[in-house]
Amino acid sequence: MTYLDHAATTPMRPEALAVYTAVLADTGNASSLHASGRRARRVVEESREALAAELGARPSDVVFTAGGTEGDNLALKGLYWARRAADPARRRILVSAVEHRAVLDTVDWLGATQGAQVELLDVDEVGLVHPSTLEAAIARDPAGVAVVSVMWANSEVGTVQPVARLAAVAHRYGVPFHTDAVQAFGQIPVAVGEDGPDAITVSAHKIGGPVGVGALVVRRGLLLEPHTHGGGQERDIRSGTLNTAGVAAFAAAAGVACAQSPVEAGRLAALRDDLVLRVREQVPTAVLNGPPLDRPGGVDPLRRLPGNAHLSFPGCEGDSLLMLLDARGIECSTGSACSAGVARPSHVLLAMGASDHHARGSLRFTLGHTSRAADIDALVEAIGPAAERAGRAALAGTSGV
Repeated sequence: MTYLDHAATTPMRPEALAVYTAVLADTGNASSLHASGRRARRVVEESREALAAELGARPSDVVFTAGGTEGDNLALKGLYWARRAADPARRRILVSAVEHRAVLDTVDWLGATQGAQVELLDVDEVGLVHPSTLEAAIARDPAGVAVVSVMWANSEVGTVQPVARLAAVAHRYGVPFHTDAVQAFGQIPVAVGEDGPDAITVSAHKIGGPVGVGALVVRRGLLLEPHTHGGGQERDIRSGTLNTAGVAAFAAAAGVACAQSPVEAGRLAALRDDLVLRVREQVPTAVLNGPPLDRPGGVDPLRRLPGNAHLSFPGCEGDSLLMLLDARGIECSTGSACSAGVARPSHVLLAMGASDHHARGSLRFTLGHTSRAADIDALVEAIGPAAERAGRAALAGTSGV
């Protein structure tokens, strides 16, 4: 198989797998006071310190979760509830129109059941939220804003947001800023910093760690109301028995990914540029979505993730094209894996101004640490015939598979 869906999940790194299996064989609850519990607690706290160092945070800022979706829920619900409890007038939640469903569905729920006033921030044609857009939205009623959330890098088209500038706008009005950095962490520099985001969501399985573990980095002094109650673990923000093996493997994967990212970003960007160029040679009508490749063979961390290539194929249905490629051993996606199987156009592309037809004919190819030139060769060999067959099927009103 040729795997081109690393944004959905990427294979575990050998270093993380070794740590995971070693710790998994040990017995011990990190909340227990006996020797086995103390050993597990030591693993957790050393992992917390290592992860915090990669994120420019204090160890006490790191709250371990079960993954990105829980981290987003915890941040948005926790901040909204805490801020509104302090001032009932704080009902506004500002999020970009191109967020992952983990953010959009969470704020929709807060709007439907918790009295929140949800407002979507417009993006431009490449998916960028301009600081002036955020400033104008906050300025309409600064005292009423509970929280702002804009993802660090888009999970579909790879657009990297100007997070530091956006956070600075929010902070001028005293509003906490959260960012979903699940796609960005390990590919480009991500850190809390003195003037950066107040809360950052990250996930292990996107960087070569195991599925089922992540973290929410919460700046010291920021109050969150917990939505999971129980044993009071993780500063009473997120109760539950800690996944010691998962946490240790997450820290190991983060260490490798962040250490290698300066070189790896250039390697992946070169592969991505080759993919886009050669696919468009095979299918001249194909359109690249998101930021342009204005630095061939390099990477501009202010524009696009290095491993992301999101293309639309006019006249084709994305689902049909995906299945035709899958039959040839090429694995990719039509968008976020969490929305897979849902027959609707990408909300990201629609927010960027694309037509419904354009949005439905799109595929996302994403590269990772196991990607090689042979993967691009395999895609290039398969894409022309697949697109031709998908186009004929669309005209005939069939799937083509």
